[in-house]
Formats: sequence, structure tokens, C-alpha cells
Amino acid sequence: MTNDPYWKLPATTAFTLMSPDFVDGGDLPFWAHGAATRGKDQSPALEWSGAPEATESFVLTVFDPDAPSGSGFWHWTLIDIPGRDVSLARGAGTNDSLLPVTASRRRNEYGSDVFLGAAPPAGHGPHRYFYTLSALDVPVLEVAPEVTPAIVGLRLRQHIIGRAHLIGIAETSTDGTAVFRGGQS
Repeated sequence: MTNDPYWKLPATTAFTLMSPDFVDGGDLPFWAHGAATRGKDQSPALEWSGAPEATESFVLTVFDPDAPSGSGFWHWTLIDIPGRDVSLARGAGTNDSLLPVTASRRRNEYGSDVFLGAAPPAGHGPHRYFYTLSALDVPVLEVAPEVTPAIVGLRLRQHIIGRAHLIGIAETSTDGTAVFRGGQS
């Protein structure tokens, strides 16, 4: 069975999440890879449409279920994106001036709150990076700044009214550089 990180979550209204920087199921751009693979740790631009009308806020997570940790790897968590918003700018994962005023970051696996680019272990094969945008029925998700992404997931569960996914692929060669199956971005 392919590791599907959402198989136990309740069904909800689907809407559309896309990026001008990569296609669903395609390679992540070079600059969206981690510094460990000579990338830039820059978050891609994201756009969405079709969220439920009752949406008051969004939560964005970026997760690699293929990490050889037994529990995956969280790259970014962003909460309290206003329900009226329909996009995030490229680089918002590390540049506060590009975030909506009410949005705030939460921890990644390294304990910082910035976007960590894709950096699968060298020679481990392709990894999937799930960009998931959850539409919530509350304007603010009440979670402390130091909570883990798993706690954010537990807290948002009771408020989810819609969910959108976009999957990017990344791989690291045995020499430690990013691998691109298609054209390099």
C-alpha cells in the first residue's frame, strides 16, 4: 500500500489548490529544494479556488510521508490564513512581509517555523511533498506557537469544512544534488 497520509481523515468538501511554479505530481522547482541539496528553501507560490463559502480561515501544511522516519517529515505549517484569501506568494515561507497579516507559522521538524525545502536522503528515491490547504469554520485556530504540526492537525480536525491537495515530487541523487525527472525549473 502506498503511504497516504490522509487515509484516516474524515471526508470533506474538496476544492482546488495549484501552483504557477509546478504541476500536481510534477517535480518541485530547484529553488524549492532544501539547502542540503543545493536548493534555496523557497516556498512556491500557491493559488486556490472553490473553497466552501463558510470558510473563515485556512491552514497550510507541507508534509513528506516518504521520509524514512516512520512518521514522515513536516516541512511547513501556516495557520490563520484569512478565509477571503486565494493565494500565497512565492517565498512566503521565509519572508514575513509576503504573509497575510493574520497568518502565522508553526514548527517544522527542525523546530523552526520557516519553510524547509525538499531534501530527501541521497539515493532514497522520489519523495512526495503534500501541500495541503484546509478550509476551517473558525477565523483563528487556537494553538500555541511551539506546538508540533501533529497538534495543529488534531486541533484543526474539528473545524475542517474543506481540503485541497497539491503534490510535488523531489529526489536527491547519490551525489547529494537534486534530481529532475522532467525539465529543471
